[in-house]
Amino acid sequence: VQLQASGGGLVQAGGFLRLSCAASGSTFSRYAMGWYRQAPGKQRELVAVISSGGSSDYTDSGKGRFAISRDNAKNTVYLQMNSLKPEDTAVHYCNARRYVLTSKIDFWGQGTQVTVSS
Repeated sequence: VQLQASGGGLVQAGGFLRLSCAASGSTFSRYAMGWYRQAPGKQRELVAVISSGGSSDYTDSGKGRFAISRDNAKNTVYLQMNSLKPEDTAVHYCNARRYVLTSKIDFWGQGTQVTVSS
């Protein structure tokens, strides 16, 4: 699976962005998809996940402000980010994950920069 993230940019605090991650291949619907972010000098952290069945979950970073969704017909996962804050500034990565027996299979996109100015 190859992942191509897009939609990042520069936005003022309080603004919004919609990230997209397009996946190649015919098995997209079998993967749980996630959005992670990594700010300078910090570890990569999970923001939101959506299961292959469409159930979503959020960490405190995104809860209440962000919404993850997927369109299996378009092989694309989205992250709608509202009420952005300067602390949301980071490179955002999409992830595709599935388990085969006990093995975890991960694919990562190249990242898209989100910068929120105060």
